[in-house]
Amino acid sequence: MAEQLTGLADDRALLGRTSTAERVSDILRSRIADGYFPPGTRLSEDSIGGALKVSRNTLREAFRLLTHERLLVHELNRGVFVRVLTVEDVQDIYRTRRLVECAVVRGLGEPPYAEEGLAEAVAAGQRAVREGDWKALGTANIHFHRALVALAGSERTDELMRSVFAELRLAFHVVDDPKALHEPYLARNRRILEALQAGDRQEAEKLLAVYLDDSLERVVEAYRRRVGEDG
Repeated sequence: MAEQLTGLADDRALLGRTSTAERVSDILRSRIADGYFPPGTRLSEDSIGGALKVSRNTLREAFRLLTHERLLVHELNRGVFVRVLTVEDVQDIYRTRRLVECAVVRGLGEPPYAEEGLAEAVAAGQRAVREGDWKALGTANIHFHRALVALAGSERTDELMRSVFAELRLAFHVVDDPKALHEPYLARNRRILEALQAGDRQEAEKLLAVYLDDSLERVVEAYRRRVGEDG
């Protein structure tokens, strides 16, 4: 927990002088999405409030917002925890991803497309592989898909998927072998990028749909294996 709190203290500058619950929730959401707070982690009001230098009321409102987004849960007399997803949650996340991400690619206009964010995410993934940092590779994969959604140029779609991708990070935490989960998809990201660079959005959508189906199968399998081991 000390490492996470140090990171939060570094985020304090993002709050500025007009600190709000929405900005606090943005910081915590990003930290959850980047894997700093794994599922089941209890979030201490005193520690997090102290790290960010915000009031208890502000922090509680931020917790409420993230609970509404299904990232946190409040347990009576125990506190606030990062949510632990079920298999049904995972399936619903991927259902939403397929509907939105494939629709974004399908709805792209004429090329060229603004694929700089996609290229940056692929490059970040390649660096993570060279360094053997599989958590960073998972983050790069999520950033790739966030950049893909951003091609729609819709703030509402970006906001919707921001929470979905944060939930997705929670799902990744149950996987025992993050290298096996994330590494194969770096090459797939690159192929999707190359299809878009070539102006072939139909091929990009086809690659994306198969990608998401395969990823869902792997994550659900990991969930069921974990449940079997815990049982």
